[in-house]
Amino acid sequence: MALRRQSRSPVAATLAVLAVSVVALAACGSNSGGSTTGASGKPVSGGTLKLLGSSDVDHLDTASAYYTASYTLERTFARQLFSYPASADTATANTPVPDLATEMPTKANGGISADGKTYTIHLRTGVDWNTTPARAVTAQDEVLGLKRLCNPVSPVGAPGYYENTIVGMKSYCDGFAKVPGTASAIAAYINGHQISGVTTPDAQTVVFTLLQPASDLVNILAMPFASPAPKEYLQYVPDSAAFRQHTISDGPYQVVGYTANQSITLDKNPAWTQASDPIRHQYVDHIDITEGQDAGPVQQQIQAGTADLEWDTTVPTPNIPALQAAKDARLGLYPALDTNPYLVFNLQSPTAKGALKNVKVRQAIEYAIDKTAIGQVYGGPALNTPLDQVIPPGNVGYQQFDLYPTANSKGDPATCKSMLAAAGYPNGFTITDVYRNAGNHPAVAQDIQADLKACGITDKLVPVNQGDYYGKYLNSPSAAQRGVWDISEPGWVPDWYGNNGRAIIEPLFDGRNYGPNSVDYGDYNNPAVNSLIDKALAAPDENTAATYWHQADMQIMKDAAIVPFQTQKTALYRSSRVQNAIFLPFSQAYDLTQIWLSPNS
Repeated sequence: MALRRQSRSPVAATLAVLAVSVVALAACGSNSGGSTTGASGKPVSGGTLKLLGSSDVDHLDTASAYYTASYTLERTFARQLFSYPASADTATANTPVPDLATEMPTKANGGISADGKTYTIHLRTGVDWNTTPARAVTAQDEVLGLKRLCNPVSPVGAPGYYENTIVGMKSYCDGFAKVPGTASAIAAYINGHQISGVTTPDAQTVVFTLLQPASDLVNILAMPFASPAPKEYLQYVPDSAAFRQHTISDGPYQVVGYTANQSITLDKNPAWTQASDPIRHQYVDHIDITEGQDAGPVQQQIQAGTADLEWDTTVPTPNIPALQAAKDARLGLYPALDTNPYLVFNLQSPTAKGALKNVKVRQAIEYAIDKTAIGQVYGGPALNTPLDQVIPPGNVGYQQFDLYPTANSKGDPATCKSMLAAAGYPNGFTITDVYRNAGNHPAVAQDIQADLKACGITDKLVPVNQGDYYGKYLNSPSAAQRGVWDISEPGWVPDWYGNNGRAIIEPLFDGRNYGPNSVDYGDYNNPAVNSLIDKALAAPDENTAATYWHQADMQIMKDAAIVPFQTQKTALYRSSRVQNAIFLPFSQAYDLTQIWLSPNS
């Protein structure tokens, strides 16, 4: 949700199967974690679905969008070779199915080679872009989508998924990084260079050649990053203001209005057909997203019936007990199995003579944080659980450990102070905390400020717009290098569940991938961890990989690259007229393409 996904996972071999079982069990039920609410009667067409929220998408371009709200939007207008179905069954919802592809590749059907290193994927017919005139989505469009991922202006936030998997992807991207950031230069490079491991024998077939077998390739291709791109996108600098006014759709809806930080409007896409799409529907006529309001006013308007769903906010924590007591069926609580939020250190910052580059300083701060108090901001122990390691429970490879224990997870300022003195900072120092100015984030920042003050550290709070938070601050190497921020509190929802070992450690902590839009926000880079990532990705099975993921988790926490706070549930609310609201774990939101509105509402 972080980024992404706000945006998205931990390890003993004996726990790997158990972890998957936890995922499956955690989301059963209804308001306490069910996946579907308000489905009554037959689907009806028509009406305008109204969403309210705080801020804009991080990126509108599928190549770089990495925020859960962005994924919610992309679900409506961008398709992938594979995607996640809307389902009340958690295991089903977390298992990719064919989207643009005609079938799941297997060795039996010839989609996967005997050595597991070649995937042949066929595209279904009847899928069109909403161009004038409409034209078919082709295998070449899929290749163009992948080629755009490492553009030098607004690149993909998790390049390792593709560079570490597909033959020739890294060398292609290394060359692309040197290209000037103009539309013409970008188009020239794309048209003049190929990814050797991605070929198109014909307009309906894409062949992927892999560096090594990757049992999660389908999950990687199900990321919106890997969406096909129409050739018209080469006219624009990726995700530029001009690009955002000219998005093209192959999904059930099309963006017809976009005003940065204010609104997004979607209408039905006339080029889309239900017969061509096994996953989405086109029930409502219009989708209106209005930004600029915090969670409190959003909740009030949904309860009053003047709005229908949250856009990028959740139910305010103080409202939840009353809604639960009233057994309000419009409330949904969904296990996220995430690390959200957490404290990240800017390891490039020059502040206080580079204090945060000193591992002993970071380890001291691990003891400073009262995780129980932060949990209260999010509704207390009924809604969240303190977390002491990188990989949250319910994800493959999770194993509980705590290198910095404090009584009841309430912090230990005395230990923090003594460790700071031993690290050469007996009088503390001053740092800057950039935080999102919406939802629970101000309260979290204030709690951390108080915890650090008790430890002797002065924490200056700098609120920023939620739409700017990632793109202008955390995703910006120059902002990190200048010390614009020293600490911050992003969130991370695993990019997928199930076989998701690479969906936390690699994007967040593989220092080899640091750069613009990287979600390794603090530029953490430990060769030992990078080596463990490589071993995990090359492991012959999940259980073997889990051992390496756990070892990486341990090393990252020894290095105190982050301070985990908690894993929490996501609280969502809907208006009375919303029918068939199905929670998508992938985007941590309701699937807008499944919703219809009550007649006469």
